[in-house]
Amino acid sequence: MKDLNEIAELAFQIWETKSLPPDAAVQMESLSLADAYEVQSKVLEQRIAGGEKVVGYKVGCTSGAIRQQFGLTEPICGRLMEPYIYDDGIELDWNAYVQCAVEPEFVLQIQQDVPHDVVDERELIDVIGWVAPGIEVHHFKFWFGDPTSQELIISNGIHAALVVGSSRRTPESTAFKTQRVDVFCEEQLAASGFGVDVMGGPLTSLRWLIRHLAERGEHLRAGQLVIPGSPVELVAVRPQGRITVSLTQFDNVTAWFRDH
Repeated sequence: MKDLNEIAELAFQIWETKSLPPDAAVQMESLSLADAYEVQSKVLEQRIAGGEKVVGYKVGCTSGAIRQQFGLTEPICGRLMEPYIYDDGIELDWNAYVQCAVEPEFVLQIQQDVPHDVVDERELIDVIGWVAPGIEVHHFKFWFGDPTSQELIISNGIHAALVVGSSRRTPESTAFKTQRVDVFCEEQLAASGFGVDVMGGPLTSLRWLIRHLAERGEHLRAGQLVIPGSPVELVAVRPQGRITVSLTQFDNVTAWFRDH
C-alpha cells in the first residue's frame, strides 16, 4: 500500500497529464474517507503552489440518480478552483477533458463568513447573496477500477470547471425545491429533474457542507461560491457539442465544447 504522499503525487500527475502513470496501482477501498480527504488536500496544495486558487466548494453525489450512476451512498465535498470558473457562453476545448461530462447546478454566492452552525432555512437563506444557474464540467473517468467514494474525493469530485450563468436571483425569490432543472445537448433534452432531488433541496446540501467543513476545522467565507449538487445524472458531451442548462426561474446558461 502506498503512503498518502505517494497517492497524492500520483493523483496530481493524473490531474496534470490526464493519464495514469505506468504500473500505478492503488486499492482505493483500503483508504478511509479521512485518508481520501487528506490526499485531496495534498493535491490541491500542489495545484495552489502552481498558481491556482480556491474560490469555493462543491458537494457531489447528492441525488439518487448520481449515487446510482456511481454506485455510491453518500455525498462528498471538493473545491472550486480558479482559473476554471467561466462565464456563460464560453467556448471550451473538448479535448482538455477526459470523457467530458456535465451536470446542471445551482450556483450559490456566499455573502458572509459562516464559522458557526446554521440550522434553519431562514439562516441558510441569509448566508446566500445570490443564486445563478451553472454547468459543472467533469473528467468522467475513474482510473482505479469501479467508482469509489475514495477516488471521487481524491479527484476533487472529478471536477474540472464551472460555467456560471449571468442570470441572478435573490435566495428569497428562488424556489429551490420546486425548480425544474433541464439539460439540453444541442436542442435535445438529455436529463431533467427538480431541486428537491438534491438531498431534498439545495439548502439541505448547503447545511451538510457547513457541518462537513466544521468537522475539518474549516468554514465558508464571504465571496466564495458553492455548488450544492445536481438533481440528475452526469450527461456525456460530444465534440462540437452545445450544452444548455435551463432552470425554471432563470435565463439559460450555455457552454460550447469545440474539438480544436
